[in-house]
Amino acid sequence: MKPSRQTRGSAGRARWSQQVTAHSNALDLEAGVFRLDDPRAIARSLKRSAERSDRRKTTPFRSAMSMLVFFINRAGRQLTAEQRARLEAAKDELRALYGRPRRH
Repeated sequence: MKPSRQTRGSAGRARWSQQVTAHSNALDLEAGVFRLDDPRAIARSLKRSAERSDRRKTTPFRSAMSMLVFFINRAGRQLTAEQRARLEAAKDELRALYGRPRRH
């Protein structure tokens, strides 16, 4: 019988999201992409990964943005204010790279 979510503890959830980030069925991410210091570098890396992928089910922009949002949401409170600001800025950079309007 499969253990319930409560008995597995937080280690199972951490492994699950790490697994998705490392082995997404849509994108092959460059190692350490979310730890880069420059939001533009993060956006460029995500764009490269999305455009190279032949497994994605939607546009490169949506695939790249989805992976970035997924990472932010799964990291949750573990992100420092500085890390969160950098990743939010990467969203704007990604929008700019694809000619989409920035959010206010």
